[in-house]
Amino acid sequence: MKKLLFFLLLLVSLPASAEVVNIDNAGLEKLIAQGVPVIDIRRPEEWQQTGIVKGSHLITFFDKRGNYNAQAWLDKLAPIAGKNDPFVLICRTGNRSGVVSRFLDQKLGYTKVYNVQKGITDWIAKGKSVVKPGN
Repeated sequence: MKKLLFFLLLLVSLPASAEVVNIDNAGLEKLIAQGVPVIDIRRPEEWQQTGIVKGSHLITFFDKRGNYNAQAWLDKLAPIAGKNDPFVLICRTGNRSGVVSRFLDQKLGYTKVYNVQKGITDWIAKGKSVVKPGN
């Protein structure tokens, strides 16, 4: 948790950037229809609990304690999307994906990051379909 807190404090001190676009469910549906990859950064037990947006790439960023290995995560992201390719990040409520989106944009120079602002919980609450991981 201390590492997550440090990471969040680091991001708060960064200048604002216009490159991360927060999207709602309609925005997510539009991007999916355009073939933009969706990256679900939650943990495996969360994927199992709620299901996932069909076609999502499952790459956990933070573990249960808030620890992360940014380089290992980036290595898994690289075959899916590069720094100038559009992609969507989603988590449970949009908090973690928001943090990671800003990190990718402001610290690493990714140019087309979309963050699902209210996460998978709003997607499900609005009756949108999910599938079990691996389906």
